[in-house]
Amino acid sequence: MSKQEVGCCDPLPEDPLAAEQAAELSAMFKALGDPVRLRLLSMIASRTEGGVCVCELTPAFELSQPTISHHLKLLRQAGLVDCERRGTWVYYWVRPETTDRMAAMLSNVTRDRRSVTA
Repeated sequence: MSKQEVGCCDPLPEDPLAAEQAAELSAMFKALGDPVRLRLLSMIASRTEGGVCVCELTPAFELSQPTISHHLKLLRQAGLVDCERRGTWVYYWVRPETTDRMAAMLSNVTRDRRSVTA
């Protein structure tokens, strides 16, 4: 018998998160691992209609506009925000389907943890 077969605890019934899901979600969480990007997402999420113009975001930081654009690009690549050009400005909004998935995953972890400790 291997050490794993003899373990002190019952085996987990199944993996709570598939490898593909973990890879996808980790990219989203990695994008939020930077304080600037987390603040940007928060600022964008605070506007419920019409999106937020990049010209409204930039003054909140002591960073250059190209640096802010780089952070916004990483949030877009992670699927957290989307954008569109309106004239010379770009407007951003949160993609609720993505943030809802992240919230649901965290909620499942919390619920599973509560059921184990209850």
